[in-house]
Amino acid sequence: MACEFIVTNGVLPQEELDAYYKRACEKFGRAPRRISVMVDGDEVALDYTFDAAPFERIRRITGYLVGTMDRWGDGKRAEEADRVAHSV
Repeated sequence: MACEFIVTNGVLPQEELDAYYKRACEKFGRAPRRISVMVDGDEVALDYTFDAAPFERIRRITGYLVGTMDRWGDGKRAEEADRVAHSV
């Protein structure tokens, strides 16, 4: 686990922190970088910090929204290569 825990207003056992980490991974589908835990009596407030999500550019090419053209067949590649840029 490469997750930093910041616990304020109390002390929590490592098993409980591990359970918060596991729950965050299940809930968000990715591992948090940091979990801040604010202890308030019997309740806790959790704040998660994640690394930036990967970003993929999407463009409209020949009428289709695409990220990359690596899965296109020969016909669609030829159509893209034959496009004409229109000036304004």
